[in-house]
Amino acid sequence: MDCKINVDDNSEFRQHAVFDLKDNVQSDWRDVKAQESNLNYIGLDGEIGCLVNGAGLAMATMDIIKLYGGSPANFLDVGGGASAAQVKDAFELITADPRVQAIFVNIFGGIMRCDTIAHGIVAAAKELKLAIPIVVRLQGTRVDDAKAILANSQFKILACDDLDDGARLVVKLAQIVSLARSASIGVQFELPI
Repeated sequence: MDCKINVDDNSEFRQHAVFDLKDNVQSDWRDVKAQESNLNYIGLDGEIGCLVNGAGLAMATMDIIKLYGGSPANFLDVGGGASAAQVKDAFELITADPRVQAIFVNIFGGIMRCDTIAHGIVAAAKELKLAIPIVVRLQGTRVDDAKAILANSQFKILACDDLDDGARLVVKLAQIVSLARSASIGVQFELPI
């Protein structure tokens, strides 16, 4: 006889005894890390890593990447109150997938402050020694501060204001990296200027 029980993750705050029984031995480490970092992460089969705030914007971002010929490598929602450390953790999850050829950050800062995201991106680029293209689209609260943080960093992070332009750019960059790798050409996008 066999039995399986599915428990709604949203009930964890009141079902401590049940969730204490959880065994992560067979879980993907990225799923465990995402849960520990309070990130909503689902791995997919594509080549473009996505870091977005809000499930609706994440779905729209994945759709527009697909529209321009790319394929998303993940669904990653940092939520409305992410810290710079959570953004760094998100980049760690994204770059752990060897299929990722480029990263697209798409943030609408209604609640989320864009400058916090920018600090997290710069910290991730520095600590993780990122060497793949990063395209960033930021709109909303403290967007001008965020753009200044990215522009004044030691890294070449490609910023854009328009979602269509950002999606087109990240798809093209991912295709360049993919072609270079398949031809055994050692192309790397060095982020330090």
